Amino acid sequence: MGSTPRVRLRNVPQHSRPRATTTAKITPHPPPSRHVVPCRTASHLPDATDAVHFRRSVTVTVTSLLLRRQLSDPNPSKDKLKNRNLESFLPFYCSSSRAAMDACGVGLKASACFGRVKRRSVGNGESVIWGEGFGAGPRTKQSPKAPQTVKKTGLRLNAGGVAFAVLTSDVNQETMVFHGPMFRNRSADPKSVASIILGGGTGSQLFPLTGTRATPAVSVGGCYRLIDIPMSNCINSRINKIFIMTQFNSASLNRHISRTYNFGNGISFGDGFVEVLAATQTPEDIGTGWFQGTADAVRQFTWVFEDNKNKNIEHILILSGDQLYRMDYMDLVQKHIDTDADITISCVPVGQSRASDYGLVRMDKSGRITQFCEKPKDADLEAMKNGGTFLRMSHQDSLRYPYIASMGVYVFRRDVLLNLLRWNYPKSNDFGSEILPSAVKEHNVQGYIFNDYWEDIGTIKSFFHANLALTEQPPKFQFYDPMTPFYTSPRFLPPSKIENCRIVDAIISHGCFLRECRVERSIVGVRSRLDYGSELKDTMMMGADTYETESEIACLLASDRVPIGIGRNTKIRNCIIDMNARIGKNVVIANKDGVQEAERPSEGFYIRSGITIVVKNATIKDGTII
Repeated sequence: MGSTPRVRLRNVPQHSRPRATTTAKITPHPPPSRHVVPCRTASHLPDATDAVHFRRSVTVTVTSLLLRRQLSDPNPSKDKLKNRNLESFLPFYCSSSRAAMDACGVGLKASACFGRVKRRSVGNGESVIWGEGFGAGPRTKQSPKAPQTVKKTGLRLNAGGVAFAVLTSDVNQETMVFHGPMFRNRSADPKSVASIILGGGTGSQLFPLTGTRATPAVSVGGCYRLIDIPMSNCINSRINKIFIMTQFNSASLNRHISRTYNFGNGISFGDGFVEVLAATQTPEDIGTGWFQGTADAVRQFTWVFEDNKNKNIEHILILSGDQLYRMDYMDLVQKHIDTDADITISCVPVGQSRASDYGLVRMDKSGRITQFCEKPKDADLEAMKNGGTFLRMSHQDSLRYPYIASMGVYVFRRDVLLNLLRWNYPKSNDFGSEILPSAVKEHNVQGYIFNDYWEDIGTIKSFFHANLALTEQPPKFQFYDPMTPFYTSPRFLPPSKIENCRIVDAIISHGCFLRECRVERSIVGVRSRLDYGSELKDTMMMGADTYETESEIACLLASDRVPIGIGRNTKIRNCIIDMNARIGKNVVIANKDGVQEAERPSEGFYIRSGITIVVKNATIKDGTII
């Protein structure tokens, strides 16, 4: 450690330096004071290359009465002079004995944290400590005990005779900044978070798209699946412990997950995992039926979260598989930790027209949720208005979005979740309609306001419009973000081939063949084929799982059969075309009569909310008019 640094008082004659009784001790809770500290070089620290991780809390006490008396006595006796040298000073964890300090210490309390700064940076705004800088930047907060004036001599005295010290250095190469620690909430650790992605129920609202697949397996944006949205958000949020709960029509979803998110042939997760938790029958009473709801699905697998390999999981993130948005879930988890919440619900402001489709919440000004109501109607809906004044929205936006809706994205403390499912509400099967409305009365349930694009695409209408909105310029949401990319199954397809076509505001996916056709405000999925003279407008075409060779196509046409894709001179408007659909030549799909609902499974199509849906693997014969 080296010898003890010498301490000397400026502006006090050499013969009148007081002797003071000193004691030093380590205190666990230092005051939030900040000081500029002198060190000759950065090498005085135990670790010169990393000058941040050094904190010691010291208290140096000196007899105030003795200091006062001797400062006021200009001619002390020799006996007094014998006691005026400070016998000890707390070692400063500086490895050099040359570190000199100018100090007069009565009640000097210091909480030490060293930080390296640039030369001459103190005073020009370049020095920043925990978000606050010196000089041109924001001014640092002063301790209430700090004196009003500071002399260049380094001696600061208040009216009570107590001295404060500013330690300075005569070395201009570098300066050490000495300041007190700020008490901060602990940062959210992605390793302590596990996510559960709910695979959805029967998917009746997206039928017929969910006729042979689970809702999260439905195509979106030309080449993605809905499951890719929460999966990619988890990966971009550094959350790599992911459970996916499936039940209905899960074959396509399981195949996509195994091809995309695995250790051997896809995205590498390091020490993380992606596990599919399928609905199963067990001998226990709890497993005598299938999943009865979102909460019941999690309840049937609570034993997974109590497994020894998952002992470090502190927070459980519950996600939905039928939404379109980009989100850093760790911001949500950090809010959950900062507010010491039992449950945190991610929310968005919504308007009057769609408010009754969601679970609505009421929040106080502190962000705590005081009421939760699932899909209210009439008077209950009117009672859920928040006003939005405390959401930092303009008056116009607060009138436009008077409600706050739950996104279906929740963070639970693990022990709270297990207690709710097992003991508090063992018969409740759904989070939104049963558990959360009661939990807000008994637990600290916080709201997290999400201010970016979010769309629930659990219905045919919302699904269709959300996809077509991707073609707008500029789009409200886009997959093109190099910092937070969206992942999907690697198909290794060639670029699309386009011959003499007119394409306006459209998305063309990989491996397509377009020949002298017109595409406007539409999405063309992978491996799609559009023949001569065909037209697409306001249409989502999902594409195909396989190619048909030129010889196969010629053989089919010669035998009056229809190949995969869209035939010559076919005109399609306001339509969703599912995978592997075969649409012949001279076909017209326009719904000119404006039919809202229709079912023609034998003819290969349905109409939902005025949108025509050509079902998967359907064949529309030549010359058909819908």
